[in-house]
Amino acid sequence: MNKYLRTRLNSFTISNMTRMSFRMNDKGEMNILLLPLIFAAVFFVVTAGFGLWAYQSREDYRTNANQKIAAAVKVAKLDEGIAKDKQHAEDDKQPLKTYIGPEQFGSIHVSYPKTWSGYVSTQGNSNTPLDAYYQPGVVPGVQDTGSTYALRVQVINQSYSSVVSRMNQAVTTKQVTAAAFAFPKVPNVVGIRYDGTIQQNLKITGSMIIVPIRDKTLQIWTESPVYADDFNKFVLPNITFSP
Repeated sequence: MNKYLRTRLNSFTISNMTRMSFRMNDKGEMNILLLPLIFAAVFFVVTAGFGLWAYQSREDYRTNANQKIAAAVKVAKLDEGIAKDKQHAEDDKQPLKTYIGPEQFGSIHVSYPKTWSGYVSTQGNSNTPLDAYYQPGVVPGVQDTGSTYALRVQVINQSYSSVVSRMNQAVTTKQVTAAAFAFPKVPNVVGIRYDGTIQQNLKITGSMIIVPIRDKTLQIWTESPVYADDFNKFVLPNITFSP
């Protein structure tokens, strides 16, 4: 319909303007009354063309706008669903579970999300009298050297100074960064927090806290940046022990 209208307008304008251009009076002069008609015809063609263009532009905008609105609504709903899933996952972590270690190892209280499981050994190794593993869902086999864990807790039979000395090499080679650290609930015991490749032999990246506990050393760490938020938000603020 639009193409047909344009064709008819062009045909009418060209043919009529041609005839009017060469219509002379008896003296061989052009009739000046034809000029307004010519201008009117040109104005009509331009106006009609502009109207047609405006109509097509409006229809194109309306179609594209509807598509864009539909796409934006789809993205918004998807984002809303993702946000709700994340919030639901966060809500499922509460209330926290708490493990309380033996008194001879400082009665350590470790709190962690209730969606995690734990495995704790207090008799398996004299060099590590307390060795705990925590992971969302099910704890992988602790003998599997390829596994990484959301949370590890150890009390080791080594002096704090010897453990710090061992970690100094990683600090020197810039594999980890080190900063003084104290648990919020045990502020009088100051240790060190390490971030980076905390276990060079296994290429494990995470965060580790080392503090003295009596004649031993307490080590608490996460073995993946994936669990860094939970480590910082739930675990570290709730650690308590008897120095």
